[in-house]
Amino acid sequence: MDYADLNFAGQAGIIATGLIHGHDGVAIVDPGPTTSLHALEAALHARGFDWPDVRAVLLTHIHLDHAGATGHVLKAAASARVYVHEHGVRHMVDPSKLIASATRLYQDDMDRLWGEILPVPADRIQVLGDRNRLSVVGHEMESAWTPGHARHHVSYYLPSAGLAFVGDTAGICRPSGRVVLPATPPPDIDLEAWQTSTETILGWNPDVLFLTHFGPQPSPRVHLQDMWRLMDDWSRRVRASLANDGSDQKRSDAFTAAVVDELERATSRAEAEAYARAGRFDFSWAGLARYWRTRTSHEA
Repeated sequence: MDYADLNFAGQAGIIATGLIHGHDGVAIVDPGPTTSLHALEAALHARGFDWPDVRAVLLTHIHLDHAGATGHVLKAAASARVYVHEHGVRHMVDPSKLIASATRLYQDDMDRLWGEILPVPADRIQVLGDRNRLSVVGHEMESAWTPGHARHHVSYYLPSAGLAFVGDTAGICRPSGRVVLPATPPPDIDLEAWQTSTETILGWNPDVLFLTHFGPQPSPRVHLQDMWRLMDDWSRRVRASLANDGSDQKRSDAFTAAVVDELERATSRAEAEAYARAGRFDFSWAGLARYWRTRTSHEA
């Protein structure tokens, strides 16, 4: 197994795609957005593969930075099947609601960031549930439902390599490896479910976590402890901000400015900007704010 840097929007270290080599081809974990399809194709060619060699596309979840290119990959890779959680299937077959939801967030940047999103034929989808055992390009793997970041999130475990592909469940960690940030965009953030998902992943006892943002990370327990330390801090800050006077825009701007300032002091201005590209802090505020408002309304 290795991985490709998709050089998303011309930037290194933002989106990583896992490549699992097998005796009858290659499997792709999170192919990324359509705008990076050329980089994925080049990565396959560099390893001696072409689209007909792709046998499986394993999606951790259906957000466009992870799965936007899936329809195009299936069109080029005639023998490939897509693995996706049951909660995400309908959005792969008919992506219109997914596109509409993303457009509300990204507005005029949709085409520039993500490109064209094609539907996936229903008969080429392998539906995943809470737990599954998989045979992928000659490798025995496991999948587990790991909601928290998204309701349709799954993680995959490759026992032969001690490697867990965890999408966004283990947050964002740039190649510098100095800071682990949560990824908490709306609308599905559920911190209780996320804690359970963390325990599910650690239950595999992996040696390495593979993050779509970005790449392999050793010491899974330490990594996840670092993420949860900041998650708890962000969660408290966002909850407290909801009691402040002013608009959500003002609250979000203040949160973003504070996070960027802290990152600059912990790393550098360039690294802080790269982290912001990998995971928008205004979206993280919005996701946690929605979580707390929803929870408060249910408790009322």
